[in-house]
Amino acid sequence: MAAASLAPAMAAGPLRVAMLGDSLTAGYGLPADAAFPVKLKKALEDKGIEIEAVNAGVSGDTASDGRDRLDWSIPEGTEAVIVELGANDALRGLDPAVTRAALEDIVKRLRGRGIAVMLCGMYAPRNLGPDYVAKFDPIYPELARAYDLTLYPFFLDGVAGDAKLTQADGLHPNAAGVDVIVARIAPMVEAFVRRVAAARKAAQD
Repeated sequence: MAAASLAPAMAAGPLRVAMLGDSLTAGYGLPADAAFPVKLKKALEDKGIEIEAVNAGVSGDTASDGRDRLDWSIPEGTEAVIVELGANDALRGLDPAVTRAALEDIVKRLRGRGIAVMLCGMYAPRNLGPDYVAKFDPIYPELARAYDLTLYPFFLDGVAGDAKLTQADGLHPNAAGVDVIVARIAPMVEAFVRRVAAARKAAQD
């Protein structure tokens, strides 16, 4: 759908979209204007789509941490949430069952508030072994199927493992890396926002 056709659905004002995540969302090691939510908002604006972007990223958070702060991190009036959590769980080798339960609780609670959810997937480090990978990686697609969520399979797609796109720690994207993430995820976010906006318009008619 062309960006112009979004205008009627957005007539009541920009959608409030919160991005619930860890350091990858918060913008660890980057200037404020280089953080993922800021650059994503700009990418959507370039397509004529206005959103109010809320950066609800906290560096170091696990999925359980995100769940525990959910109520105060996602303000009233939020209409959509992009969930990016689980990287720290995998880096610490936490029980995938705990990660799954926390993410599922986040989804249920947001949906219970009438908030649309887009889920960003994460892959476990391969050095944790095939058993851990086999338990961790399916969390995101399985939750997406169970709750009919928009899923971006791997948040760090095109960036992970590329020294030119990561900071000195080899984990966090640099500004160029964020640009790659945004370029790859933006079409899916655009479609997600379009659906949420259309649903809002239908409810108002």
